Amino acid sequence: MSRIGRKPIQVPNGVSINLENTIITVKGPKGTLSREIHKEMLVKVAETEIVVERPSDNKLHRSLHGTTRSIIANMVTGVTDGFTRNLELVGVGYRASKSGDKIVLNVGYSHPVEIAPESNIEFEVPANTKITVRGIDKERVGAVAAQIRSVREPEPYKGKGIKYEGERIIRKEGKAGKKK
Repeated sequence: MSRIGRKPIQVPNGVSINLENTIITVKGPKGTLSREIHKEMLVKVAETEIVVERPSDNKLHRSLHGTTRSIIANMVTGVTDGFTRNLELVGVGYRASKSGDKIVLNVGYSHPVEIAPESNIEFEVPANTKITVRGIDKERVGAVAAQIRSVREPEPYKGKGIKYEGERIIRKEGKAGKKK
């Protein structure tokens, strides 16, 4: 049995869970998230916890059990605490700035790159080489951070580009000189 799927999800005070057929809605202090879960997964909502069960031990149900539980747990965490993803700009002259709610990236192209946030996503630029992406939906925060990183991915020779905070770039050796 799935170790993750077996764990009950604790519902903190101020969070309400609504389950209608296959759509689960989680409301909390930071906002509301709604998602459709697989129709065969059994979700039981009590006052202080949520339990996800599977109807059988076939391969599909086993694979969906832990995934469904993790998705619901991330929804509860998102509406209470939210999620953040930090990015760093590495390179001479690489910088980011905030213009309204958009961020403007100068990362070695002939033009600045503007990125607008999606709904429920916020950008913060604490320093001109750091970007913070905040939101209540873990999936969307990760996708927007990946979109920003894809503007100029880190290259393996000098390590220049946009990388996640704490990401380790595997470096390659440069071109070897001629042997005489």
